Amino acid sequence: MTISREKSKQLHERASKVIPGGVNSPVRAFKSVACDPPYITHGKAGHLWDVDGHEYVDYVGSWGPLILGHAFPPVVEAIEKANRDGASFGACTPIETELAEEVIQAYPSMEKVRFVSSGTEATMSAIRLARAFTNRKYIIKFEGCYHGHADSLLVKAGSGVATLGIPGSAGVLPEQAQYTLALPFNDPHAVEEALDKFKDQIACVIVEPVVGNMGCVPPREGYLKFLRKITQQNGALLIFDEVMTGFRVAYGGAQELYDIKPDLTTLGKIIGGGLPVGAYGGRKDIMDMVAPVGPVYQAGTLSGNPLAMAAGLATLRHLREHPEIYEQLERQAAALTEGVLSKAKRHRVPLSVNRVGSMLTWFFQPGSVHNWETAAKSDTKAFGAFHRAMLDRGIYLPPSQFEALFVSAAHTDGDIARTVEAAGHAFAA
Repeated sequence: MTISREKSKQLHERASKVIPGGVNSPVRAFKSVACDPPYITHGKAGHLWDVDGHEYVDYVGSWGPLILGHAFPPVVEAIEKANRDGASFGACTPIETELAEEVIQAYPSMEKVRFVSSGTEATMSAIRLARAFTNRKYIIKFEGCYHGHADSLLVKAGSGVATLGIPGSAGVLPEQAQYTLALPFNDPHAVEEALDKFKDQIACVIVEPVVGNMGCVPPREGYLKFLRKITQQNGALLIFDEVMTGFRVAYGGAQELYDIKPDLTTLGKIIGGGLPVGAYGGRKDIMDMVAPVGPVYQAGTLSGNPLAMAAGLATLRHLREHPEIYEQLERQAAALTEGVLSKAKRHRVPLSVNRVGSMLTWFFQPGSVHNWETAAKSDTKAFGAFHRAMLDRGIYLPPSQFEALFVSAAHTDGDIARTVEAAGHAFAA
């Protein structure tokens, strides 16, 4: 069963002549699943439509921010009103403060917050701030955690634990990579060894508390509390990158779910309601080092623009006023997870699953996944075949084995049942 997407194919050929690879973000090229990407025209609730007229149940949700679904009426209305009043001023607006207060109310660890235009900006700025606050050079990140494409974060692990990072992309200088230590996730000993070897030199540890960029990988029990304790003992800051988990795994994010207060937090995705936005925030004494109050420079013409602020505020207020949404997401995500896993077992397809709230990943392997090394054992060809079969059956999944998928509040029980049934047919194909 293969459906025709001829118009999408033609558009991709046209785009490839003027855009590198035909895409403005690499994963959109669908190379990991060996097919041409569908070109999307519009979305509504939990569904998408492409230029060939095919409808899909969407589990990408613009990579997480559309927790309320596509074209959610209160968000659309907020954006339309803001646009009528003026899309951007490069000046202070009342709605920036309103959204900041909403975010801080949900995150007790954040006393002040600064809005930017992307998650990459947020993490880059938070790390610069951590280095300035501690007057230290080195940072610790974890293999498989993605924190945006800033030079010091596009780093691969060295030859052993606690060795200097090496560039993970052309154009990243070794001089930039050398101050980043890339360690295995969920391994306390690796962190202890790095902090011991680089004693009093580590500015911060940055981590996705629930990883979403090697597939969904939760922290082992006690791991985040360990990171909180050991960073405090060593004078390093703990940064939670909640660009993906913020307002997603709980209203107060992963730090609410696991009862941890990091020093700094980065946010994105949902706080823009589908528009480009990011944020970083934390304790007042740290944040007051940011210009114009302090010496750490960071600026952005479109930071805090009215459209993104309006969309984000409408989204967060709706989530706060309807806490039952998280109960719905938990129920439906559990049904989806177990339903597909059951179909895999019936057809003897090796499959394991990780899920935290409405984030989840099916890994095409029988073993458990708790870090990048174990995630990398997945059968990516089997995943690619599954993805293509699901796409042909009207199910739009992230086009990579190593990305989380997202359930939205707009998905219906019928959408979940349709997806489980499609998975059964895909496994049998």
